[in-house]
Amino acid sequence: MSIPQSAGGAIESRADLVRYLETGSKPKAEWRIGTEHEKFVYGLKTMKPVPYEGPAGIRAMLEGMRRFGWEPVMEGEHIIGLSQDGASISLEPGGQFELSGAALRSVHETCAEVNTHLEQVREIANEIGVGVLGLGYAPSWTLDDVPQMPKGRYNIMRRYMPKVGGYGLEMMFRTCTVQVNLDYSSEADMVKKFRVGLALQPVATALFANSPFREGRPNGFLSYRSHIWTDVDNARAGMLPFVFEDGFGFERYVDYALDVPMYFVYRDGRYIDVAGKSFRHFLDGSIPELKGVTPSMSDWADHLTTIFPEVRMKRFLEMRGADAGGWRRICGLPALWVGIYYDQVSLDAAWDLVKTWTTEERQAMRDAVPRQAFKTPFRDRTVGDLAREMLDISAAGLRRRAQTDSIGSNEEGFIQPLFELVNRRMTRAEEMLNHFEGDWAGDMSRLFSEYNFL
Repeated sequence: MSIPQSAGGAIESRADLVRYLETGSKPKAEWRIGTEHEKFVYGLKTMKPVPYEGPAGIRAMLEGMRRFGWEPVMEGEHIIGLSQDGASISLEPGGQFELSGAALRSVHETCAEVNTHLEQVREIANEIGVGVLGLGYAPSWTLDDVPQMPKGRYNIMRRYMPKVGGYGLEMMFRTCTVQVNLDYSSEADMVKKFRVGLALQPVATALFANSPFREGRPNGFLSYRSHIWTDVDNARAGMLPFVFEDGFGFERYVDYALDVPMYFVYRDGRYIDVAGKSFRHFLDGSIPELKGVTPSMSDWADHLTTIFPEVRMKRFLEMRGADAGGWRRICGLPALWVGIYYDQVSLDAAWDLVKTWTTEERQAMRDAVPRQAFKTPFRDRTVGDLAREMLDISAAGLRRRAQTDSIGSNEEGFIQPLFELVNRRMTRAEEMLNHFEGDWAGDMSRLFSEYNFL
């Protein structure tokens, strides 16, 4: 989750909020790729999450990373993140370690950034005796096992989440994801990309399904992380049917966001708890806790980071449907969506694929995929069939982009691991379940030894 945003001065009117999203529009030559990925940090001896403090803790990880030129982000006396050259490292509520990558030109560049990060994390982790695991859900830890990081916004969320959904604390403390942020050129381009992204997000969830365990046992799902999001806080999550309605654009999204309940307002280094109050109430001055506080564009930018639909708009579009996974597959997510979003022929083909799907069909797919993944039925096909078509569309787009590395390879190679999954019709979650029931003989420690990034 984000660190406090910086986005400008006072809000004069609703038009300022619309304009904020409009200013995300960029010519194609300026489109960039921003990849975010989270991972669990655990003690090699205990196979438990590590605390914030201590010689093998999260603070020690952050402090160690500073040798590579990262600058600290502080909240009071606590280091809660790092920044460097447009990238940042931040902490999720339970200490999940997140890289929010810089805005880069190609998947080659974003994957190089990922690999550099891995090398840095490996060096520090080996020194302090911790491991790093890429899964969508913590496989064997109870909620009580997981420490809370010293960030004020998380105290507010922890109090509020159980009031609005059954899985809010599960999401906060025991999930990890990989996401990609992508640009749009205009309102019309944003609308088409938003609709394609929402419709195909369950297919991406199936491709990256990687969370089949809970507290040491199979949980009955292939993407338990995705299932958790069905009951976190439905006022700020979901498939957003209004995006497909006639007239959707920046103004309609602003109206939606104005009525999404807030968590906090950040002032003078502290978080003011306004959980459950809307940004619309903030603008009209009717929140007692904010008497005399003038709404700013930074408040609006902060608020947009606390909205969690399957596709989220800030001044770019964020794809949010994937479980975290192995290092080789992290680069597959940006490649998958870049091949669709950043090539007009592929974007049009993807829209042709999804444009007749109904609200009910999209939601039914979303509801079934966490458990069934590729086997989810859809019309006279399966999600596995849709995944193959989605990958074919993306691969063609990546070839047309013709972004090559130093040896002349294009970006298409980054989605080959996804083709492998579709060809064998087996998700990574099913692969792990087969190991668990076979050669691991139910020994969860094997997962930590075989799927440790480091």
